[in-house]
Amino acid sequence: MANQDKINELIQKRAEAKLGGGEKRIDSQHAKGKLTARERIDILLDDNSFEEFDMFVTHRTKSFGLDKQIYLSDGVVTGHGTIDGRIVYVFSQDFTVFGGSLSETYALKICKVMDMAMKIGVPVIGLNDSGGARIQEGVRSLAGYAEIFQRNIMASGVIPQISSILGPCAGGAVYSPALTDFTIMTDQTSYMFVTGPKVVQTVTGEVVTTEQLGGAQIHSTKSGVSHFLAENDEENLLLIRKLMSYLPSNNLEEPPSIVCDDPIDRLDDILNEMIPENANQPYDIVDVISVLVDNGEFTEVHRNYARNICVGFARFNGRSVGIVANQPKYYAGVLDIEASRKAARFVRFCDAFNIPIVTLVDVPGFLPGTGQEYGGIILHGAKLLFAYGEATVPKVTITLRKSYGGAHDVMSCKQLRGDLNYAWPTAEIAVMGAKGAVEVLEGSNIRKIEDAEEKQEYIDKKEDEYNDKFANPYVAAKYGFIDDVIEPRNTRFRIIRGLELLANKKEVNPPKKHSNIPL
Repeated sequence: MANQDKINELIQKRAEAKLGGGEKRIDSQHAKGKLTARERIDILLDDNSFEEFDMFVTHRTKSFGLDKQIYLSDGVVTGHGTIDGRIVYVFSQDFTVFGGSLSETYALKICKVMDMAMKIGVPVIGLNDSGGARIQEGVRSLAGYAEIFQRNIMASGVIPQISSILGPCAGGAVYSPALTDFTIMTDQTSYMFVTGPKVVQTVTGEVVTTEQLGGAQIHSTKSGVSHFLAENDEENLLLIRKLMSYLPSNNLEEPPSIVCDDPIDRLDDILNEMIPENANQPYDIVDVISVLVDNGEFTEVHRNYARNICVGFARFNGRSVGIVANQPKYYAGVLDIEASRKAARFVRFCDAFNIPIVTLVDVPGFLPGTGQEYGGIILHGAKLLFAYGEATVPKVTITLRKSYGGAHDVMSCKQLRGDLNYAWPTAEIAVMGAKGAVEVLEGSNIRKIEDAEEKQEYIDKKEDEYNDKFANPYVAAKYGFIDDVIEPRNTRFRIIRGLELLANKKEVNPPKKHSNIPL
């Protein structure tokens, strides 16, 4: 019976741990439209795959009356399980225990699973729902955060790190998600900020709500802190599962490949009509991507941020690829500060995890103006340039329409080690568009013509001459900067063939401690 008593004690302690802060607080969590820490894990992971660690850990603080408030697990659930049969480590913060605030032992639990993930070479997924540092623990809580940050940094580029924001994430807590590869926020129930609305008002006098300061909408549209916006906890967690399907478990593995039932040689006649005859008319690049990729399935990253460039994951013949594409539907697809940062970050992630990059180019240039220049467009544009030039994964580039000036160079041109560079017959590759070029080249002659009608005729004639010379891909092809001019409807086949050709590509950068990307 003694043994049975001990087993019953174990069963009782497990049940106690699973209740977190108790039924009342669980009900409060549900009332806010939020799931509990363990309910979230159940949705995220394959059925019955979760194995929990450190269920019986408690805090060690005796001051401020905390010795009378002790909860098993201490506010974070940690362990490992599988997603589509592949091992991942996970920590899920429990808001029902001290508002999910981080203590010294709580941090040690997270560090343990991060260390294990690095040893084994598998992803770490953090489900964040925390009020921040546990004030009663002072510097020990801050030290705990720093221990986590250091592991985030060491794991960067080695294993995928994904952060799900499912409630508050404030102060020091925001920096761990910022150091990870992808952040997913939930609309209306999650927020992130370094300092809260009350502190903002005290220090600056600015009156702002929680949602306005750091809500999911703000970080998905204005700051770019959040890569995905979910409507509720469940969609947030299912997005992680979808994202994981494109990623390898670590930087030494190839990304997952699945059986493809979409013909590789299908001809898409619609692509031949996709580019408008008027060079200034917009179209939606997502329509082009959807036609090209396997089964029209494209998982866009940062969909609501810097919409003039489009990035995301798809498959070609079952192979996982990253896609970077200018978006003519927004600001004519021009490159600006936000678009450059967004694309550079994505390119570097793909390169770190052996994911080939397909680039679709239709870019009129960089956005001019004092706002951009004062904001450092030179440095930010250089980030994208640097990212493409540094990347050693297979790179296939298709120029669909415009490719002007420095933006041509930045968008994975041949000289930045683009492996295969193709162009549609509609491609225009030049230093600038006809209007600007004629103003520069013929400005003095134009000014000499006094008659307005005659002047316009001369300008039109010179623009036509310029277009005849540069509004086609054959000048670039003549120099070998474009490998081939291809029929648009045949693009899918050429991309797949190119990726298969490059599957065993080997390219190594010079030995160095690390590069000094323009930050």
